[in-house]
Amino acid sequence: MTYPAFDLSPVPVPGPDAVAPEPFRGLYGMPMFVILPTTDLAASVDFWIRGLGFFDLFSVPQQLTHLRRWAFQDVLLVPGSPAAEPSGATVSFSCVLDQIDAIAEACESLVPGCTTGPQVKPWNSVELEIITPENTRVVMTAARPLDPDSPEAAHLRSIGIEAP
Repeated sequence: MTYPAFDLSPVPVPGPDAVAPEPFRGLYGMPMFVILPTTDLAASVDFWIRGLGFFDLFSVPQQLTHLRRWAFQDVLLVPGSPAAEPSGATVSFSCVLDQIDAIAEACESLVPGCTTGPQVKPWNSVELEIITPENTRVVMTAARPLDPDSPEAAHLRSIGIEAP
């Protein structure tokens, strides 16, 4: 059985006036997080903060930095050997439409050529792909308002998803 649980999520209802929630500084049991090894902890932390909009929730010097953006968007950076090349796997983080271009510009200013997109996707989002300094494929994804007459809405209906 499914039920509406949007009140559990910090992601705002899609729309041109959607406002991103404030960074969440509270403590909670993390239902999901990513651990990323990096050879340069300081450089990775800087990229995630200045490029992707995360903040340093806490750090243990030379051992760990716990980054967060919105609630349930947690990343742990640890010393180690990152992948030599980006893998096919991605980690995606929600954002709002008016953040996509700013994130792209910030990331490109730090590491030129690290972004692809943004691209409109058939599941009604705009997505920006970023390859981070530790070769992680990050996708920043922003939901678009659903036009019931759009090809995206028709596609969603064709696979059994109806708009509320």
